Amino acid sequence: MHLGSMRRFGVLAALALAGAAYGAAAQDAPAAPAAAPAPAAAAPFPRSTPLGSGPWDYETQAGKIHVEVLARRLDRPWSLAQLPDGTMLVTERPGRLRAIRDGKLDPIAIAGLPPINPSGIGGLYDVVLDPDFAANRRIYFSYVKPAEDNHDHTTLAVARATWDGGMALADVEDIFVADAWYGAQPWPKRCCGQGPATGSWGGRILFGPDGKLYIASGDRNYGEMVQDPSNHFGKILRINPDGSVPADNPFVGKEGWKPEIWTSGHRNPLGLVAHPQTGELWSTEFGPRGGDELNRIEKGHNYGWIDVTQGQHYNNDPAKAVKGVAGMTDPVLAFGPPSLNPGNIAFYDGAAFPEWRGDLLLPSFTKGLLRIEFDQAGKPGATEELLGDLKQRLRDVRVGPAGEVYILTDETEGAILKVTRGG
Repeated sequence: MHLGSMRRFGVLAALALAGAAYGAAAQDAPAAPAAAPAPAAAAPFPRSTPLGSGPWDYETQAGKIHVEVLARRLDRPWSLAQLPDGTMLVTERPGRLRAIRDGKLDPIAIAGLPPINPSGIGGLYDVVLDPDFAANRRIYFSYVKPAEDNHDHTTLAVARATWDGGMALADVEDIFVADAWYGAQPWPKRCCGQGPATGSWGGRILFGPDGKLYIASGDRNYGEMVQDPSNHFGKILRINPDGSVPADNPFVGKEGWKPEIWTSGHRNPLGLVAHPQTGELWSTEFGPRGGDELNRIEKGHNYGWIDVTQGQHYNNDPAKAVKGVAGMTDPVLAFGPPSLNPGNIAFYDGAAFPEWRGDLLLPSFTKGLLRIEFDQAGKPGATEELLGDLKQRLRDVRVGPAGEVYILTDETEGAILKVTRGG
C-alpha cells in the first residue's frame, strides 16, 4: 500500500512548479509583414513519468481514498461524458471518439467525426450530452475545424450528432463555427511573445441550467483581438442547442458586437462548470507563465485579458495591469507564477465523500488534483493537493453517479483514473 502525504495551504498562495510553454502559441494575420525576431522561449513543463500499474491508496483530510486505473492506452484524452446506462464517451485530442462499456475500452474508435486538425494543441476537445439525451440520443462536441480548401487554415467549431450506441455517429452537423480562419504561421511584430495560432483554443462546452450551450473560446494566442467585440476570440459564448442566438444574450443588437458573446477578456478558458446548487457558472483559465485563474462567469462581464493579467508575458513585456481595473472583473482566485495549467473543474456533490460536498475539484498539469474548499457563502478557502506523486498531467474531472471521481490524464499513454472511498 502506498500512503501519499497531502499538503494543505491557502489558495491565495502562489502555486509552484515550472513552465507554461504548453499552448504558448499565436496566430497569423490576414497579411503578414516582414519577419521579426523570435521571442524568448518559455520553460517547458516537466515531463510526466509513466503511470504505474496501481492501485494506490492515500490518506487525505477526508480519510482514505482508493485510486485505480479504469482504462489505459488513450492518446491525449481530453473529455469524458457519462451516459445514463453507464457507458462513457471519451475524446482523444488527435481526433478520435472512444466508448467505454462495462468498464472496458472499445478497441475501435467511433466513426463519423468531421475532418479535424490536431496541429499544435488543436484537435478534438469536449463532448457533452444533450439535456434530453435519453430521448434524442444527441451529443455535442467541440473541435478544430480545417478549411475545405486549406487544411492548415483552422477555426473553432461545435457540432452535434446522434449516437445510438453503435460504432458510428449519424446526423453530424456544425452548429457553431468561429468567425475567423487563420493558419499556423506566426505573425511577427506582435506584443507579448505570442507565436503560431495552434494553441490557446479553449474548447470547453457546457449545457447550463438554462438549457443553453456555453462555449469557451480561447484567444489562439492572439491576445490583441480579445478586447475587440466584433470577433469570437477570448470569449465565452452562449447559443441555443440548434446554434441560434438567445434573445437575452447581453450584446444582442449592439452594433459591432458578436451576438453570441456572454463574457469577454479570456485567454485560454479550459474549465467550465455550473454549480449544482446555485447554477452559477465557473471557469478555469490558463494564463501566460502563471496568471492562471478561477473565475465566476457573470453575464456581460469582461475578465481583462490581454490588458490585465497576473502572469508574465512570454517575451517579458510588462503587463498593462494586474488587477483592480474599472470595468474588468478580477479572478476569484489567481495561481502562480509559475504555472498551474488548470484543467476542467467539477463541484463535488456526491455521496462517497460527504466531507467534500460543495468543494471544487481542479485537475492540473503540475500539482495533481486540487480540492478547493468552499464555505456556505460560496467563497473559496484552503486547498488540498491530491495525486501529485503520480506525476501525471491531469486534464478532466467528473463526478460519477455513486460519488466516485473520474480523472483523465493528458498523456500520449493516457488513462482514466477512478477515485473511490478507501478501506
